[in-house]
Amino acid sequence: MTYSIIGITLVVYLLQFVFGDQITNLLLYAGVYSYAGNFEPWRLLTTALVHGGLFHVLLNMYTLWIFGQALEQLLGRGRYLALYLLSALAGSLGVLFLADPFTAVVGASGAIFGLMGAFLVIQRRLGGNATQLLVLVGINLVIGFIPSFQIAWQAHIGGMIGGAVLGLIYVQTRRIRQKSLQNGLIGAFAILLVLLSFARFLVS
Repeated sequence: MTYSIIGITLVVYLLQFVFGDQITNLLLYAGVYSYAGNFEPWRLLTTALVHGGLFHVLLNMYTLWIFGQALEQLLGRGRYLALYLLSALAGSLGVLFLADPFTAVVGASGAIFGLMGAFLVIQRRLGGNATQLLVLVGINLVIGFIPSFQIAWQAHIGGMIGGAVLGLIYVQTRRIRQKSLQNGLIGAFAILLVLLSFARFLVS
C-alpha cells in the first residue's frame, strides 16, 4: 500500500510537471472550497496528491517510505490506509479551521504528519527510539513556513492530531477480541471528521 501511494503521488506530480497549474488548481485545497457556493469537498483529500515542487514531493515520499512501511507492517493494509486517508482529511480540516479561507495548500504533509503522530503514540506505548521521527518532524515544520511550497503548518497540526487519535485507538484496542470495538471507534472518528468538514458550509 505504501508503494502504491508513492506511485500514484509521483504520477500526479509528473502530470503537474507536464500540464502545470491546470492539474494543481484542480486538486489543491483552500478553506473556501468548504463554503456554500464553492463547495468541492473532494479537495480535502485530493490536495494530498499534488505538491509545490520536486524537493517537496521527494521529501514527503521519503518520509512516507520510512514511516509508511513500518506502520503498514504493524497495522496491516486496511488500518494503514484508513490512517493515511483520515490523517489527510484531518490535515485539511486544520487548514479549514486555522488558515485564511483563501490560502491554497498542497501536499501530503497532513497525511504524513498523521503517520508520524500515530507512530509516536505507538512507540511511546510499546517502547522504542523516536529520534529519527523527531528530526523529520522538525524538517517538515520548517518547510511549512516556506511560501513557495504552498503548504501550511495548519495541515501539519491537523494531520498529527488526527494520526495521534487513530494511533491511540489502534494501540488501545489491539487485542483480537477488541476488533469490533476498534472498527467502531475508527468509523466514529471518520464520521466526526466528515461532519466537521461541513462546519463552514452550514454557517456560510
